[in-house]
Amino acid sequence: MIALLRGVVAKSAAGYVILDVSGVGYKVYVPVSVVEMLPEDGSPVTLFIQMIVREDDMSLYGFSDETDQRVFELLLSVTGVGPKAGLACLSSMTAQQIAQAVASDDVRSITRIPGIGPKTAGRMVLELKEKMAALGFERVVDRLVETARVRATRDDKAELIDDVTSALMNLGYNKAEASRATDGALAEKNADAGAGAPLPKFADLLRAALNRLTK
Repeated sequence: MIALLRGVVAKSAAGYVILDVSGVGYKVYVPVSVVEMLPEDGSPVTLFIQMIVREDDMSLYGFSDETDQRVFELLLSVTGVGPKAGLACLSSMTAQQIAQAVASDDVRSITRIPGIGPKTAGRMVLELKEKMAALGFERVVDRLVETARVRATRDDKAELIDDVTSALMNLGYNKAEASRATDGALAEKNADAGAGAPLPKFADLLRAALNRLTK
């Protein structure tokens, strides 16, 4: 399964780019936003890939970042939405705008996308609301993990608890429930690791605490 291609632009046109990867040309279908950001021919570019395999065809769809690729994947899970309609969605709206329209039941905005009628727009809202919300939540957690201040040697239990509790409060939980989730997750991690084991990493403990809060 091809998930990412890094090469040079051999040719670009409306709706697709041919990417030269070590002498092999891959035709990758892309939304308008990718065509507009492509460098000139012969320049390097990296695309996140969604590969779709059918009985008589294998096609590649490329995106400039993982969020767009993930939203495209979610769009394809909607009844009646195929790759062409998925690309139309991401050509007409950003991934963030699609997520906002779904979250707010904004069927009217979605029907402005070429090829998306009221029935399909309604299914998108119905089938994607929870999935889009989960995707946004994952992105917030990832940013917290990336920007968290973590010591090079994590041997301070109090600091670890404070860091995770603070991160949970930044996500909207109150201090009491954030503290309970952190303490419970740490106790569970310690029980699994056994006596004498090092403290868990910030990211691992944060995700464990979030799992307790979202059950």
